[in-house]
Amino acid sequence: MANKKNDIKSSVIIKNRKAEFDYFFLSRFTAGIVLTGTEIKSIRQSRASLVDTYCYVSGREVWVKNMYIAEYFYGSFNNHNIRRDRKLLLNRREITRIEQQLKNPGLTVVPTQLYINEQGRAKLEIALARGKKMYDKRATMKDRDDQREMERATKNHPY
Repeated sequence: MANKKNDIKSSVIIKNRKAEFDYFFLSRFTAGIVLTGTEIKSIRQSRASLVDTYCYVSGREVWVKNMYIAEYFYGSFNNHNIRRDRKLLLNRREITRIEQQLKNPGLTVVPTQLYINEQGRAKLEIALARGKKMYDKRATMKDRDDQREMERATKNHPY
């Protein structure tokens, strides 16, 4: 019999869909996050958001800014601040690579998804990204609409 607790933990995924529309992703990294007890409990309840979130490097450390994690309903007066800066846990080599790449103009680091891994730890996938121009965004919308039309057409015709 499958362990119900593990099924719940591995199913929590919070995506930053706006980032996929606004940026080209050049490389991705998986980072751990330093959280308090009430924060991880809220994430397990899928009460978090990556909208308007970004990462920055400060003193050989990578931080995520403006990540929303709702207050834990059953928490006491010690509940966490919902939009505090949170430290990301990366290897030194990855931090150095991100620092070097951020020196190039037009590059930024954005979170793409937040999930709970098999061990029950919260992980944040971040991406080194370059912003899209308006015509790139229009092309993305056109491709998505074309794909949707093709799926509709093939749905009614089995072969």
